Amino acid sequence: MSFSMLPNALSIIRIILTVPIVIALLKEQYLLTMLLFLVAGITDALDGWIAKQFYMQSRLGSIIDPVADKILLTCTFITLYWVEVLPLWLLMIIFVRDVIIIAGALGYFLGEESADTDLLEPSLISKVNTVLQITLVLYLLLIELYIGIDGMQEIVFVIVATSTALSGADYGLLWVKKFILQETKK
Repeated sequence: MSFSMLPNALSIIRIILTVPIVIALLKEQYLLTMLLFLVAGITDALDGWIAKQFYMQSRLGSIIDPVADKILLTCTFITLYWVEVLPLWLLMIIFVRDVIIIAGALGYFLGEESADTDLLEPSLISKVNTVLQITLVLYLLLIELYIGIDGMQEIVFVIVATSTALSGADYGLLWVKKFILQETKK
């Protein structure tokens, strides 16, 4: 493997790490889950840093990195719901946002022959939302480890739900603008 493939390999490792994370969660091994989730987070930080630092950004990387994030977070949230740690209403808000993002991206790239990969750059609200969602996972794992920080769950759920809804609305507006622009070009 050449060094130029390292960022994409790290994204693939993150996808692979999803399986042991889900298994550890299902077995209620919260410390192991947290350690694996942190390793996945490190691969996320490293792949982006390496790609930018060494000018290895690629169209494949711009697709596989967010896909790896979606797979990891979506599977983690579904499993957290399954083990009765995450409420269904919050899972649904997260799910709807992801459907908006994926449907919009597919529609845009299928309808545009020279689709701009810069479109895949997340907005500031999306970056904040991702940080909040990752923080939510770690917070819920800490609670399950009996660290004594529970009691704020509803507030944390509302904050994440709000940022997720705002991010979904932001993407929804982005896709509407892109589709209108596509139609006016025809």
